[in-house]
Amino acid sequence: MSNQALKSVLTVEEYLHYEELSDIRHEYIQGQVYAMSGGSREHDLISGNIYMALRIHLDGGRCQVFSANMKVKINRLNLFYYPDVSVTCNPQDQEKYFLESPCLIVEVLSPSTERIDRQEKLINYRELKSLQEYVLVSQTEKKVEVYRRGDRGDWNLETFYQDDIVELKSVGLQLPLSEIYKQVGL
Repeated sequence: MSNQALKSVLTVEEYLHYEELSDIRHEYIQGQVYAMSGGSREHDLISGNIYMALRIHLDGGRCQVFSANMKVKINRLNLFYYPDVSVTCNPQDQEKYFLESPCLIVEVLSPSTERIDRQEKLINYRELKSLQEYVLVSQTEKKVEVYRRGDRGDWNLETFYQDDIVELKSVGLQLPLSEIYKQVGL
């Protein structure tokens, strides 16, 4: 994407077109695009471990898991984000370049993105009626936070540490922290 395109307000269609041609990924927030920074070794290992566990668990079922290359669109807010891992179980969620109905979203926290993941994205992802769980994973300590939608639409936080087993109810997976942090020197 050219510098000129980065400075102007883009329509969704322009953004999606430029994103197809771009060597780097950009998130889209109400007409503005923001380049994504690269991740650390720990970040990649953690997100890869979670992706692989979900991929194995969901194999052969109706749900699909995606890595950080798949965008999530929040229609009502005119936003596109690239979560580290996302899952959709909606058979109608078939857009080629983005999901509209994820049930699970995972973000691995980085120093440069933690504030946005904890505040802006936490609020904005809740606009997705399909979303059942939003997971924040630390890369500096063995700690996973699961924000889970309750029966009345309220959101509850459950935090897991050290040797705990994370329960991802949206996809029926129990995932030990030891698997999430496999090969990560913490």
